[in-house]
Amino acid sequence: MNIEKQILAALAELDLPDGGTLVSRDMIRALTIDGGVVRFVIEAPSPEIARHMEPLRRAAEAVVGRIPGVSGVSAALTAHGPATADKAPPSLKVGGHPKPQAGPLKPSGVARILAIGSGKGGVGKSTVSSNLAVALARQGRRVGLLDADIYGPSQPRMMGVTERPASPDGKKIIPLKAHGVTLMSIGLMLDPDKAVVWRGPMLMGALQQMLGQVAWGELDVLLVDLPPGTGDVQLTLCQRGEVTGAIVVSTPQDVALLDARKALDMFNTLRTPVLGMIENMSFFTCPHCGTESHIFGHGGVAAEAEKLGVPLLAALPIDLDTRLAGDSGTPVAATSGPMAKAYDRLADRLVQGGMA
Repeated sequence: MNIEKQILAALAELDLPDGGTLVSRDMIRALTIDGGVVRFVIEAPSPEIARHMEPLRRAAEAVVGRIPGVSGVSAALTAHGPATADKAPPSLKVGGHPKPQAGPLKPSGVARILAIGSGKGGVGKSTVSSNLAVALARQGRRVGLLDADIYGPSQPRMMGVTERPASPDGKKIIPLKAHGVTLMSIGLMLDPDKAVVWRGPMLMGALQQMLGQVAWGELDVLLVDLPPGTGDVQLTLCQRGEVTGAIVVSTPQDVALLDARKALDMFNTLRTPVLGMIENMSFFTCPHCGTESHIFGHGGVAAEAEKLGVPLLAALPIDLDTRLAGDSGTPVAATSGPMAKAYDRLADRLVQGGMA
C-alpha cells in the first residue's frame, strides 16, 4: 500500500459526530506529500461546523503522524458554503497582470501537462476534456483538470460543481474535487452571469494564478482545456508551462479542419509535441433504425492525422447521452454506457502509450 493510501486509510478511522468519516464524507482536500512531510486540508460543510472541528483536526494530524515514514504533518481547517460573490478573500485578486517569475509555470507535483486544443469553438473540446479526465481517473490515474477557457468556462457545469474554491490565506487556492478529478476553473471564482472583459495581460495573469497558486497536489496528469484558437493563453502555457504534449480536437467538416490545421501549426511553432488528434461528432447512429449518418462529413480528421504523421486517437460519435450528461453535471464517462466505454478506450490508449 503506497503512502497516500495509508494516509487515507488512517483518516478513514476518524468518525464524525453526525456519522461517516473524513474520507467517506469527502472532506480531505489538497493532500500533498513532500518527502516525509504530509499536508492536507479538512474542508467542513460550513464555517459554523468548522469552528467545532479543532479536536478532530489535531486527531487527524496525530493518526497520520503514526504512519511509518511520515516525519511531519500539517492539517488546516477550512469550510465551504453557497457560492456567493462575497466569499472570495479580499486579498485574493483574480486576473491582473502576470507577476515576474523566474521558473516555469508547471506546478510542482504534476508529472505531465496535456493541452487539449482546437482551432475553433463548437467542436466539443471541453466535452472531450471533461470526459477524458474522468476516464483517466477511472483508470487509476491521479488527474487534474484546468479550465483555461477563460472567456467561456464550461467545466463547472459539465463536472457538476458550484462551490467557490477555498483560499485560507488569500494566496493559495484549494481546488475542488468531482468524479475523482481535481478541478479548477476561472468560472468558479467569478460571477457566472458576468462577462470576462480582459485584455491579454490579464488572461496571462489568470493562467499564472491557476497554475501557480492552486494547490494541485500530486498528479499523474493535468489536462488543460484551452480556449479555441491560437491566442495568449495558448502561447503562455506552451512557452512557460513545460507542456508534455497537445491533443487537437476537430469535427470532420472542412471548415473545422481549416482551423484545426492552424492549431496544429501553432503547437509545432511553439515546439509542443502533438500527441494525436480526436475526431469528435464523427457520425450519428439513429436510435430507431440503427443507421449510421456522417452529418459533418467522413474521415477528414483521420486523413489530416495521417498526413501529419500523428495518431488518430479516437473517432467519437455525436450522441444525445453525452449532451444530457454534460448538462446535468455528470460526464458520460462516469456512467456505464457505450460512450463511457469509448472514453475508457481512449484513456487506456493514452496510459498504455505513456502519454498519461
